[in-house]
Amino acid sequence: MRFETKTETIRKPKHPHITMKTTRIALPLVGACFSMGTLAGTCLAAAETAKQPTYPIVDTGQIRCYDDKVQVAFPQVQSPYFGQDAHYAGNQPSYQVHGNGTATDLVTGLMWQTDPGEKMTYRQAVQGASKCRTGGHSDWRLPTIKELYSLILFSGTDPDVHSTDTSRLKPFIDTQVFKFQYGNPNNGAQSERIIDSQFATSTKYVHQTMRGNDTVFGVNFADGRIKGYPMKDPRGNADKKFFVLYVRGNDHYGKNKLVDNKDGTITDHATGLTWMTVDSGMLKAGKDKDGKLNWQQALAWSESLDYAGHSDWRLPNAKELQSIVDYSRSPATTISAAIDPLFQTSRVTEGGENDYPYYWTGTTHRRGGGGRSAVYVCFGKGYGWMTDRRTGDKILMDVHGAGCQRSDPKSGDPSATPHGRGPQGDVLRIYNFVRCVRGGKANPVTTGPAVEKPDHSANPEAQQAPAAPERGITRDDRQPPAGRAGFVARLDRNKDGKVSIDEFDGPKNHFNHLDTNGDGYISQQEAPTGPPANRRPSPPHRR
Repeated sequence: MRFETKTETIRKPKHPHITMKTTRIALPLVGACFSMGTLAGTCLAAAETAKQPTYPIVDTGQIRCYDDKVQVAFPQVQSPYFGQDAHYAGNQPSYQVHGNGTATDLVTGLMWQTDPGEKMTYRQAVQGASKCRTGGHSDWRLPTIKELYSLILFSGTDPDVHSTDTSRLKPFIDTQVFKFQYGNPNNGAQSERIIDSQFATSTKYVHQTMRGNDTVFGVNFADGRIKGYPMKDPRGNADKKFFVLYVRGNDHYGKNKLVDNKDGTITDHATGLTWMTVDSGMLKAGKDKDGKLNWQQALAWSESLDYAGHSDWRLPNAKELQSIVDYSRSPATTISAAIDPLFQTSRVTEGGENDYPYYWTGTTHRRGGGGRSAVYVCFGKGYGWMTDRRTGDKILMDVHGAGCQRSDPKSGDPSATPHGRGPQGDVLRIYNFVRCVRGGKANPVTTGPAVEKPDHSANPEAQQAPAAPERGITRDDRQPPAGRAGFVARLDRNKDGKVSIDEFDGPKNHFNHLDTNGDGYISQQEAPTGPPANRRPSPPHRR
């Protein structure tokens, strides 16, 4: 009897310095020699396999801890910021790279193309799946949002939306397995933002976004988010173009198997995770007993929770929480949150309209060297404040769809940024809700790598060489320039070309007012042109 062997490379992104070789042995199935004992053993193995999760959650890859500003040494039990993503290690990302344009995820069982090629329209993406023959396979498909999200790694860094330099950036996908490119800002009339690296999925939003746009969910591996993207390019009438990674195998992945345990908990047998049936709002969490918590409070509340006879609850990481989004539901079409009706969900009000909460995760959304924001998943409308080009008025819209994944500052006053942040004015709530989880693969971790030194060089303004001083005048003798440049020059102590909240010398609510994109810094474009106007400070936030 002959045995066929094949040696291939396994990649484990969480430990990139480790590469292993594995030899796979293909055993021929010969009916005449297949004994009853072998058959019994095979059946037993099949039964054991059937107990394994069909939707195993891949770890986020986040191995560092943060407070509400920067990276910190690992917090210990019962100390502030304990219980975040890096404290729990799940199924570590691991790939088998086949060398033929494909790689198999050893956690999910999904096989992926490794090169997305050039961008294409959504119609081309759908039609191209059946024509794809990468690796000699003919059963490729456009992935669902849950399949594609399995690839995201939160070791990436969210870039400045105005930046054009990608040399020091780190995307949210393993670039040793998958080919990746940022948007091209130097492409003439077709110039893009560097964050324009959206990957399409087969999951369409069951409603519309913005002003009635047909929308498809995608993962942006440049900035680490799920958003609903209009199929038409908002900058013209042409169809929007996306990157595409086709997938094959394990067509059960992303499909939940929810069971109501009738004790206040729901188990998903597809993932092995058990969830609270209710959320923090129904348990009257928070200072005002309304379920609203900032990130530090959410971590502490989750770790101390004793509910339904269990005390091992935790704040879910981004991938765990996204696993229970039901993309067949939306507030506009099912008059419900985007989650199975087995779950009970609080209601909130946004702009005078009824909506459903954003839910915190334990995953920090890194930007530059800081950790001021954390990931949330939106189970209601993905609200944003868009500007009416004719009137200049701000209009509240569902810009990203129920089921999007974005991020909020971990702390602060939402009333200081009444019109949100970012290109679409993403609504900032900051005091979000919690739905705790237990079980699954979540091994406690007590130590981590050394704290990184903050790297401010990813800021585009920091890349620019300072202007040469005039002849006969030393740099220290020069007067700072007036206007916006003078504001930054006066306060920018670390000379990174922008002003952080630690460098700002005014009231915090003034800083938040100037930081229009909510990235935690005041750039020269955001700086005031003169002294601040006399105005009353914003009222305290009422949660």
